[in-house]
Amino acid sequence: MELLLVIGVMAILAALLMPALAAAQARGKRAACLDNLKQSALSFQMYTADNDGKLAQNYPLGPAGSNSWVLGDMKVSVDSTNKTLIRRGKFFPYASQVPLYRCPADPSRTGDAPRVRSYSMNGWIGSRYMETYPRTNGFRTFVRDSEVAAAGPARLWVIIDEHESSIDDAWFLVTMDDSRPFASFPATRHAGSYGLNFADGHAEFYKLREPESEMAEGQVSAQNSDWQRLKQVTTIR
Repeated sequence: MELLLVIGVMAILAALLMPALAAAQARGKRAACLDNLKQSALSFQMYTADNDGKLAQNYPLGPAGSNSWVLGDMKVSVDSTNKTLIRRGKFFPYASQVPLYRCPADPSRTGDAPRVRSYSMNGWIGSRYMETYPRTNGFRTFVRDSEVAAAGPARLWVIIDEHESSIDDAWFLVTMDDSRPFASFPATRHAGSYGLNFADGHAEFYKLREPESEMAEGQVSAQNSDWQRLKQVTTIR
């Protein structure tokens, strides 16, 4: 009877501790994701400093031989677990550990292996591609540090924690004309929040407020407050 009582008490204590342990684990993953984003922000700055003010390239489905900040399409199975494509990216000399490119809370896998990347770059940064996109309405693209400086580095996000359902190439689409709100979805895995870094080097989390944002699928309203908030730090006119 005494043994059964001890076992019962231990089971109760374990049940009480489990939520606290899970919460602590979630906080740890959130902190690690933020550190990853800070490291990629530093890589962004160091690459630019080493390349005469030019930003690392960022194109949708950029060619394998390009000067892209990172390579690989997470929707392509042979790419999604290929660490070599991470190492061939222009940020790797500055962020030279493959796990830095994956959020520790990212559940996505290809077969039995985790995907190698969770992060994507602002589609208005690293190329002039968005100037050819329909109805750009005079919004600016950024390919040099002087252009970023003119916009205000603290108000321009660079790398985002993208949702596992939408991530493919390393290029995150934001349509400033509201034609496709959340064509690329931010992650929701940090208690309904996603991380992003900025050109001045800081990183932070944005809490999603709208239920349709957390679904990360389907059509999103142009009036969605989460969408409008992301647009405000994506580019300028």
